[in-house]
Amino acid sequence: MRIPESELIINDDGSAFHIHLKPEELADLVILVGDPGRVDMVAEYLSDIEFRRASREFVSTTGKFNGKRLTVLSTGIGTDNCDIVITELDALANVSFKTREARKKHRALTILRIGTTGAVQPDIPLGSPIFSHYSVGCDGLLNWYADRDSISNLEMENAFKEHVNWDKNLPSPYFVKASDKLIERFEDCTVKGVTISAPGFYGPQGRVVRLGLAMPDMLEKFESFRFQDYRITNFEMESSAVAGLAKHLGHDAGTVCCAIANRYLKSSNPDYKPQVRALVELALDRLTR
Repeated sequence: MRIPESELIINDDGSAFHIHLKPEELADLVILVGDPGRVDMVAEYLSDIEFRRASREFVSTTGKFNGKRLTVLSTGIGTDNCDIVITELDALANVSFKTREARKKHRALTILRIGTTGAVQPDIPLGSPIFSHYSVGCDGLLNWYADRDSISNLEMENAFKEHVNWDKNLPSPYFVKASDKLIERFEDCTVKGVTISAPGFYGPQGRVVRLGLAMPDMLEKFESFRFQDYRITNFEMESSAVAGLAKHLGHDAGTVCCAIANRYLKSSNPDYKPQVRALVELALDRLTR
């Protein structure tokens, strides 16, 4: 079936509308970062760089590490931006931009988001790398897509909503597991994470400036939740969209973040860039070994 021009916009140069990548420029390995400036930092480790492109918050480059080709792309902040990025990456991989039809042979990407996060457990030190075994979508994004239940751990989802007394006015959260392949590559060097993806930085992450919270005891409830051997470990703002959309579309995806704050201990580390760099080095090694 031909995808209409209004549904998948292709630029005059043959690139995807927002991220401005062309199909031949996309590698099978993809690193996503939130901060556009972090693309250049990751690119310092690459050889054979093919291009650098920037459009709004979407900065991209493709090069090689350990002889393996990979693409680095910034998403900006939020699951709404990740909806754009993951959808357009999948289109580059699995839609012919000439015929506007899905390719018969599916191309699976490996997508790793590298970011920063706030821990919510007292035993997670600042600087810890947390790999999101599960991402909890409190943003509502996946609820707009058909068959969202097929990618959510419904038992875990229902236990969580009951434990925290989930407010009926909020979007129903979904629990998406990361790619088993990526979990295996990082499980010996990262904290086992269950990550809350919030649709904002302040109220949705339990911060009070001038407005009160719909769930005033949210942080305490999140920290005390247990399901089998899982517990909520951290907050960030993108992992659920990356994991959920990628799983729906048949790609391997996961998120690893450096803890630059601890909400339980009310501590933070403003000088976190060296630890993020160390995490980038770890991720590049694990992705290409």
